[in-house]
Amino acid sequence: MNNTLSNSKNIVIANMHPLYNYINKYSSTLISKEDFNNVKSHFIYKKLKKKQYLLQEGEVCKYFAFILKGAMRQYHMDEKGVERMVNLYVENWWAGDRESFIVGTPSIYNVDAWEDCEVLLITSEASQRLSRDCQAFNEMLLKLGDRSNIATQRRITSISYSAEKRYKCFVENYPFFVNRFPQHIIASYLGITKDTLSRVLKKATKKVDIDKVGIKDI
Repeated sequence: MNNTLSNSKNIVIANMHPLYNYINKYSSTLISKEDFNNVKSHFIYKKLKKKQYLLQEGEVCKYFAFILKGAMRQYHMDEKGVERMVNLYVENWWAGDRESFIVGTPSIYNVDAWEDCEVLLITSEASQRLSRDCQAFNEMLLKLGDRSNIATQRRITSISYSAEKRYKCFVENYPFFVNRFPQHIIASYLGITKDTLSRVLKKATKKVDIDKVGIKDI
C-alpha cells in the first residue's frame, strides 16, 4: 500500500515537471518516469539574476538552458554599440546560441536574463548522449530544430513587411511576449525603432477606439 502511494506520488511529481511535459508534448512516445529521471540527471539547475549572462560574445556556448521561470533575451552589439535583439525567451523555451553549442565556435551573441530566472542547463555532450539513449528526447530535439527553422524563415520573410504588419504578426505568434518585454526590446526584435513602434501602437489603439464607437456613431 505504501509502495503504491509512493509510486503514485512520484508519477504526479514527474507529470508536473515542465521539462517532462515539454518532452511529451513534442514526442510521439511518452517518456516514462524512470527515463525522465535519467534525462533530468543530465541537467544542472541554476538561478540567474536579472541581467546575469548565460552567454557572452566571444565565449563558446557550453550550456543550453530550458527556462523554468523568467524571461531571457539573445542579442548582438552592432558597430555603434546598439543592442540588436535576435531572440526572446520565456518559460518552457530553450535559450542559447545553437551554432556555438553544436559546432563549438565562439558566439557572436549575448544571452542574458531579462527577469530573475530559474533554468535547467545541459551540455552538448549530455544532449548528444541523451539523444542516443532516449527516443523521446531525440524526437523532441528534432521537433525543436524544425520549429527553430520555421521561426527563422518567418523572421526573414517579415523583413519585407510594413511595421504595422510586423507587429501584428508578432502579437499573433507571440502574445505572451507583449507584457514581458518593454517596447524598446520588442522594437529591436522587430527591426524597427522605438518611435516607429510607438506610432504603430497609437494607430492600433485609435482603430480599436473607432471600432468600439462604431461607424454609425462617427
